[in-house]
Amino acid sequence: MRRGVRVGVDPGTVRVGVAGSDPDGILASPWDTLRRDWVGLLDVAQIAQIVTDRNVLEVLVGLPTSMSGQQGTASRAARAYAEQIAQAVAPVPVRVVDERLSTVTAHARLREAGVKGRRQRSTVDRTAAAIILQGALDAERASGHPPGSLVDPVSQPDGPAAATDHGRPAPGG
Repeated sequence: MRRGVRVGVDPGTVRVGVAGSDPDGILASPWDTLRRDWVGLLDVAQIAQIVTDRNVLEVLVGLPTSMSGQQGTASRAARAYAEQIAQAVAPVPVRVVDERLSTVTAHARLREAGVKGRRQRSTVDRTAAAIILQGALDAERASGHPPGSLVDPVSQPDGPAAATDHGRPAPGG
């Protein structure tokens, strides 16, 4: 396993959860919840600043996938968001990783911990990011290979980002 801090990102339409690992890549912890900024992309700039400040080895972005393995509008939006991050943090690699059930699991864990209602909203996204990151760390440790798929920081005009406006799902998706 490569040594270095990793960042996990759970992109949502309103909030973006951010989590980080220890330098040994063993344990993921929730770090922050950012407000999604569709126009100014301040959230992407904040992630880039985290990458710089913490000397991050790679960024892992959750890719919503249905239980059957299908990828739809939300997946295209997450991939476009990952491309925006990749452009902002290059040459640090960005990977998309399967995030099936991460938010559901985060809600369940917070409920079990006694966090209810509105207090859950402020922490669920960063908890989901930690779940995504932990799954990726565990997968890399088990396989010896980096998880997910690498994101090209240069979007092609006909690529996944073309179907979105700043990563926002296209109308009618």
